[in-house]
Amino acid sequence: MTLLREPISRRTAAIASRLRGAEVARTVCPYCAVGCSQLAFTKTGVLIDIEGDPASPINEARQCPKGANTFELAANPHRVTTVRYRAPHATAWEDKPIDWALDRIADRVIASRARGFVAKNEDGLTVNRVRNIGFLGGSANDNEECYLLAKLSRALGIVYLEHQARL
Repeated sequence: MTLLREPISRRTAAIASRLRGAEVARTVCPYCAVGCSQLAFTKTGVLIDIEGDPASPINEARQCPKGANTFELAANPHRVTTVRYRAPHATAWEDKPIDWALDRIADRVIASRARGFVAKNEDGLTVNRVRNIGFLGGSANDNEECYLLAKLSRALGIVYLEHQARL
């Protein structure tokens, strides 16, 4: 009977981790307000994996089910990359790029703000407000989203701002 000198086979010894040689960037999980740290691994500018960060005092490399699925959020081949748009009076939907939709939304918000912007009230006091746009938040928004949406709304001068966690 001959014993192997190594505890693993030559084939196993030749196998390398797919993360070997990858660039690592520290990031934060996008799902909740806890702020779990993650490591994003890329090779030639392509995301290849996301894992929990062992150096993080918050999560110590552990992730919840949503955090563990962050890679799929970014790299899923079934991820929607277009929006469906139906022009006024059209009978058919068409696919448009997301950037087109974001530009269109921004243009409409700017135009609406311009139409409803009030610089001074009846007494001549500076108010810089918009009364024809409102924002309604919901319980699906996390703390960071609510903070940013409130800041954006107030920066635009929106005074009708409502957010409730639950009804």
